[in-house]
Order: sequence, then structure tokens, then C-alpha cells
Amino acid sequence: MKVVNLKQAILQAWKERWSDYQWAINIKKNFPKGATWDYLNLAEALMEQAMIGPSPNPLILSYLKYAISSQFDDFSRELCVKSLLEIMDMFCHRLSCHGKAEECIGLCRALLGVVVWLLTGCACYCERLRELGPSASTEANLRACLERLRELVNSQKNRALVHIARLEDQASWTNVEQALIKVTEGLNSLTNQTLRGKLEECISLVKSIPTILSEQSDPPHHSLFPSVHAFIMLEGTMNLTGETQPLVEQLMMIKRMQRIPAPLFVLEIWKACFTGLIESPEGTEELKWTAFTFLKIPQVLLRLKKYPQGEKDFMDDVNIAFEYLLKLTPLLDKADQRCNCDCLSMLLQECNKLSLLSDSNTTNLTSKRAENREYAPRLKTAENANIQPNPGLILRAEPTVTNILKTVDADHSKSPEGLLGVLGHMLSGKSLDLLLAAAAATGKLKSFARKFIKLNEFPKHISGEGSKSASVRALLFDISFLMLCHVVQTYGSEVILSDPSPSGETPFFETWLQTCMPEEGKTLNPDHPCFRPESGKVESLVALLNNSSEMKLVQMKWHEICLSTPAAILEVLNAWENGVLSVEAVQKITDNIKGKVCSMAICAVAWLVAHVRMLGLDEREKPQTMIRQLMTPLYGENTLQFYNERVVIMSSILENMCADVFQQTGLALRPPMEGQEPIPYRNLLSAKEPIHEALRKQFRSVLWKGWVDSGALHLFESLLHTGGVFWFTNNLVKELLKETRQEWANRVVELLYSIFCLDTQQITLTLLGHILPNLLTDSAHWHSLADPPGKALAKLSVWCALSSFSTHHKGQASARQRKRQREDIEDYSSLFPLDDTQPSKLMRLLSSNEDEPVVLSSPGDRSMSTSLSASQLHTVNMRDPLNRVLANLFLLISSILGSKTAGPHTQFVQSFMEECVECLEQGSRGSILQFMPFTMVSELVKLPALAKPRVVLGITDLTLPLGRRVAAKAISAL
Repeated sequence: MKVVNLKQAILQAWKERWSDYQWAINIKKNFPKGATWDYLNLAEALMEQAMIGPSPNPLILSYLKYAISSQFDDFSRELCVKSLLEIMDMFCHRLSCHGKAEECIGLCRALLGVVVWLLTGCACYCERLRELGPSASTEANLRACLERLRELVNSQKNRALVHIARLEDQASWTNVEQALIKVTEGLNSLTNQTLRGKLEECISLVKSIPTILSEQSDPPHHSLFPSVHAFIMLEGTMNLTGETQPLVEQLMMIKRMQRIPAPLFVLEIWKACFTGLIESPEGTEELKWTAFTFLKIPQVLLRLKKYPQGEKDFMDDVNIAFEYLLKLTPLLDKADQRCNCDCLSMLLQECNKLSLLSDSNTTNLTSKRAENREYAPRLKTAENANIQPNPGLILRAEPTVTNILKTVDADHSKSPEGLLGVLGHMLSGKSLDLLLAAAAATGKLKSFARKFIKLNEFPKHISGEGSKSASVRALLFDISFLMLCHVVQTYGSEVILSDPSPSGETPFFETWLQTCMPEEGKTLNPDHPCFRPESGKVESLVALLNNSSEMKLVQMKWHEICLSTPAAILEVLNAWENGVLSVEAVQKITDNIKGKVCSMAICAVAWLVAHVRMLGLDEREKPQTMIRQLMTPLYGENTLQFYNERVVIMSSILENMCADVFQQTGLALRPPMEGQEPIPYRNLLSAKEPIHEALRKQFRSVLWKGWVDSGALHLFESLLHTGGVFWFTNNLVKELLKETRQEWANRVVELLYSIFCLDTQQITLTLLGHILPNLLTDSAHWHSLADPPGKALAKLSVWCALSSFSTHHKGQASARQRKRQREDIEDYSSLFPLDDTQPSKLMRLLSSNEDEPVVLSSPGDRSMSTSLSASQLHTVNMRDPLNRVLANLFLLISSILGSKTAGPHTQFVQSFMEECVECLEQGSRGSILQFMPFTMVSELVKLPALAKPRVVLGITDLTLPLGRRVAAKAISAL
């Protein structure tokens, strides 16, 4: 038979893309039996055809490889093996493929086959050395196989191609694993140490192939991480009631994105806790921080311990972090001075109880701190004696919370008096705030509130009662109402409203809270029907308040009284303003209201606050006088039990309710008392300073300090509420783009990331859906995207996108973010319409700059269109605003890469993609990169910084066959 026919057969096989085994079957079928392949010059013909183009043809080489592997698994035929290795030498150093994706996958499979063949050869020669002893020729053959294997797997490109083949065909990878076991067993028979070292190196390289994506660059060299510090400050100041797991996951996200070493990560958490303890305002805020530091953070570390730490032990990391913390003596001394105790040793004990520290390390660290404290400045001992340290009180309050929950749960219908003693004890001093802080830090506050709502419902049921049981019933209602109001003002209404009552009927307090209680950012209508009950009930209440010398208790329905109080107050106010009632008569009525049951005063003031908001400044005098009268305690003898304790809580609740209204008129709510602190974090914005200036000044101050304090966070939140999400995000991004020094730009990114945690979801939608598209599509803005601020903005965008995407899809918006009213940034469905056959507004904007319009395919069209991405193949919900914004951002990036204009905006895109790869988790199918069109990969590898095999593997979804084909094609062409 003539060689030309063989060439024709090879060409036909190439045109029809025969697989290697199809080729073998057809060649055997069509060629004469008995003819030897050598006689037909098969190898030469295949080699000649394979080497025609600029690079070897992988499909034709796979036929040769198939013939070789089917005939030369016998490594005893040394000359044959040597010839094959020489053939390999011809093309191994310049493996590439510029053909179709199928051919590139063929190259991946062929490489995997070669790795198996070479490993098998190494194993055979090792076995022979073990059986027959040292032999120069066997060692030479082993060395020859090893050199080829090393050359092959030393290249990251080749390892990436083998990785794709591994995912494409798991069975073939099993052959690699079996060959590795045999080679590892044969290692011991090698007396030649040089050979042994090279073989070990090759084994580790092959073993590293499955984890090629987790190879990360070196961790940063700095030791300060403002984003961890600021995020802990944010959680401690504003989100004590938040669940622990989302907090842990967010911290892990920061740690992973910034590649922070574990000891420095834990150190940063403790530093933030101590800073919070030192600078928190006295009173409730101080107790909140104490509970956060001593109860919640040890639990957070316990959960962090469960995450894989590599080879390191988390207990060692915690110990090293405390060793570092010990060196920050001024910080620890200041905290000890503030809390009047040895804070660190108490923390060490808590960590030891949770097995975060060993006994020996705890003892060692405690003794070192004790030595340091010898020289610490102390408070005067006389003052010390009277101050009980908050950390000790908080730690004791935690088990008390559990006991109280059990007590309240018991059946008290027979003798409710026993419960009054427990409740009275809770009201004394700062007991209530201690218990609430401990409950909030340990996730029991919702349960606590639910129990007190149930208790508040209990007095509804009246049967024939005497004066004693009537006063007990009144007190149970009043104390539970006061406690619930205090919880709402201290921790937010979502503590109660986020978990609706399980029974069908909405409890009284929930109804009152939603419709009648003034809160920050909530406007009430004083003419709402909820303030207008039946006129008969109102008239009888007005008569009762006006005629009686004091409030009666027997057979009173307190829920109805509370709902009728606002209308009664309106009647009294109208009568006073029209001259029907004198000041003395009004004083008598207000005394009656607050004299026995403080809840009535709260309901009255709640309505008065709503009413005053609607009045002009000149009309406010009388309603404000009534508020002052209701706030002043009544020190008579005929008050109910625990009156003094209840009045303290009532005054605090009323002061919080009225602060904004009184500030508007510049009047004081009551004469200032010595030593009394103003309400913390209230009225932070100056009335005369523009908010833009306030934002710029506060941000510059934070940047200069290098960390965010709790006051700054509250100011930022006020500005976010006042200016709106777009204004807030846009102005802070402008501040970032002003930074022209890399070190400062990086610091801004870390600080902004944690400030954006005030409302990650909405800020991310604004940043990715509005601000970035504006900067990238308008050439007038391109200059601002030059490095270093451009690179910094890319980093910030990726961090926000990853954080939002991970928490959003677990439904973990924090309570703080849920309570904020959603403003319409813009209807995302109109900005990015659902019907993908219609180009979105964004893409129309882009296509106006191009020679031809960009046509988007519908998700139903699965061809390799310009917009087809992994998210469509995974059928991700594109009605979701975040998914839409991400998909459109990647379409925009793809369009920029495909355009003919280069500039700072293309540099930004490169930085954005590099950061995406840097922050990747190993094998994260659900990453934001699933929204990237597949066609973008070939454009990205044209950028020198992204033309790396690991980058290509990182940006393509290798769980999809199409993703593997795209990756194989891109890497083969590198």
C-alpha cells in the first residue's frame, strides 16, 4: 500500500475529528492484515502531518500517542522507550494549540496520558532497582523519564491543562493517583539522592495539580488591618443583637480577601474590642460593648476555630495574638482603668473555658499581664471600692438571663405576686441594662422580648378581683410595657417585629409599637385612626382623669386605656387652649396619668410628640408643657410598688422620644443635672454645616487616624440616611479617587469597605450598577481611573461584590440593614430589563460608541453568543437586582475589552479581574465570575498581566463542559 493513501487517511481523520480509538479501529479495518506499521512508515507519516503548522497538531499527535501507549507499556524495551522520549523532546518545550476547543481538550487528555505513561515508567524503573539492585542503565532510563516528566509538569501551563483533563475525565486521573502510589513506594529503593530529590519534586508537582487554584500570592507585609478593626467597631456599636454566624462569615471573608495571617487577624479583633470599651459613652453603650467583648467575641472565635486552618492550630494563633496584645500596654491599662478590673485576665479565663487557650498558656499570659499591671496608673482606691466592674457584672448576668426566662415561662395565673418580686429586682439600678446586654450578646434578646410580650398580654384576663390583685395586674402590665419600650429604644424595633407572634392575633404591644411609638426615622400621623378609639371610652377616661383624685385600678382594661389615652390628651389640650381648663387642672390630669401606671404617660407623650411635629414653632408651647409635666416624677405616698424604679425607666424612654422635637425649638427637656450624660450618638449633624462638607470632614479625620470610632460610624449612618445611598456612595468614591499615593489609596479601600458594611447590599448595587458604569462609559472620567486610585477602586468593587453576593444568597441581611426603609435607587428592572432580547439601557449606551450594535441573546439561546455566561447555564435567577447588576457590569467589561480604545478604563478592568482571581475560593462555583461572558476569556488573555494559566482557570467555571473547553482553548494558546 502507498504512503499517499495513509496521508489521505490521516487528513480524513483530522477533518472528521476522529477520536484516537476511532482512528485505531478504522486504520486496522482498512489496511491489509499482516502488514507491520513500521513497513507503512506510520509514525513518520503521523509526525510529518502533525508538524506542518506553526505548532504541533494535537489531534494527530494523539493518534501517535495512542499507538505508542497501546504498544509500548513494556518498559523493558529500552530502545523503544528511548525513541519515544526523543519524539517527546521535539515538541514538549513548545506545546500550544490554536485550533478548535475540541482539539484543545484533546491536547489536555493527551498530556494527562503522557503524565500517566511517564509515572508508570518511573515506577517500573524504581521497582527494577529494588529487585535487581543499583544499575547504571536503569538509573539512566529513570533519569530520562524523570527529566521529561519534570519538564512537563514544571510548567504551570501544562499543569493547568492536565487539571482540565482531570475534571473532564475523572477515571484517567485515577490512573495518575495509582501511578503516584507505585512511584512513592519505589522511592525507598533509590540510593542515588539526586535522583530521589528530583523524583520527590515531580511527585509533589503532580500532586499539586488538583489544588492549582488555591496557590496564592504571599500575604501582605503590613501588620495593621483597618477593615477588621472598623468592622468589629461597627458590629459592637450597632449590631449587638445580630446573629453570630453571619458575623463570623463576614470576618472570614475579610480574612480571605486580604490574606490576613490568623494571629494578626485575632489581634485586630481584640484591639477593636478594647478600643470600643475605652471610648464607648457611659451607661447602656458601655454595657453593650462589655457584653460584646466578653460574651459574643469568645463565641465568634469558637466558630472561627471550626474553619479549616491548614496545618496550624487555631489555639496557637489565639495564644500568639494575646502575646502581641500584651505588648500594647497603654491600650490594656486604659481599658483596665475604664472597667476598674484586669480585663485581659478575665478574657483569658473566658477563652480558656471555651478551649481557645490551653491552661499553661492562660497561666503564662495572666502572670505576664499581672507583672505589667504593677506599673499601671490606678484610680484612687476610695473610688475603686464603690465601683463594681462591668465585665464581672456582665459575666454574672448571662446565667441570670436563662434563669429569668425560665421563671417568666412558668404558669403564674394562680399567684402572679411571685413574679413581681423577680421583675422588681430586674428594674433596680442598672440590672435591666445588664440583663438586656447579656441577652443581646448571647442571642437571647428576641426570646426575652417574646416572653415579656406574653406577660404584657396576661393582664387582659380579668375575673372578679380585689384591690390587691388589681394592683398586681396593673404592675405586671406596666413593668412589661416599660421593659419592652426600653428594649425597642436600645436595640431597635426589629428585635420584636422581625419575629412575628406565632399565634393568629397580634399582641397589643406589637400593634402599639408599629402604629403609635415614635422612633428615629419614623413619622407618625397624629390623626391616624389608631389614635381615635370609640368616643364613649375616651369620654369616660377624660372624666376619670379630671374628676378623680387618683387613678382607680380595679376592673381596668389597661390595653384599652393606653389606646384611649392619646384621644383623651387631645381633648384636654383643646380644652386648655380654648380656656376651658386652667394650668392647675391640666397639672392634676397629668399627675393622674403618671401617678400609678407609667405606661399611660408613655402613650400620652408618644401622641404629643407626633402632634408637636405637625405644629408651627409658635404653637408648640402648651403641648411641650404637657410633655414636661408628664416627665416629672410624682413623689406621693399613694403610688404603686416599685414606682421609683419605674419612673427612672419612664423618664429615659420619654427623653429618647422627645429629644428631636425639643431640639428643633432649642428648648431643654428638663434642667440639666450634674453628672448626667446626654443621649449618646444623637443629633450628630450640625444644623448649619452642609452634609457634603460633614461627610468629607469626617472621612478625612478617619483616614488621618487610620481607624473608625463608634461616633464616626453613627455620623456616617446619619449621613447615609440623610443624603441617600447614591449620594453617600458617590461622594466617598470621589474621596477615594483623590488619593494619588498607593499606601493611602489602600488604606481608604480598607476603611471604605467597612463603612460600606452599614448597608452592604444597597451600596454595592449603587456602586456596581450606577457609579462604575458612569465612570467606565464616559471618557471624560477615564483619567480618574488611572492607578493607584483606579486599582484601589477595582479592589473595593470586588470586595463589595463578593461580600454582597455571599451574604445575599444566604439571606443574611443584618437586622440593622433590614430596618432601613428601602429607597428606590432606580428600578433595576427598567435599568436592566428582563427581556434579554432587548439590549439594556447600559448596553445601548455602549453600542452607540461602537461600529455595530451589541446584540444580547436570550438565556434560551445556548450558542456561544457574546453574552452567554455560566450563570445562564446554571439558570441563576436574573430577576434578582444584584444578579442583574453583576451580569450587566461584566457585559460592560466585555465590551470595553473588545473595543479599539485603550486607556485607564482598560487598566481598571484588568485590576478588577486580577482582584477577582486573588479573592477566589478554591472551586467556588457560585462566585461573581459566573456572570462573565465566556467570550471575554479570549479577550482577557490578550492583557499581559492576565495571560496566566492560573488566571484563566480562576475566571472560568470548570464545573461546566463549556467552561472547560473555553479554558483549554485559552490556555493552549498562551
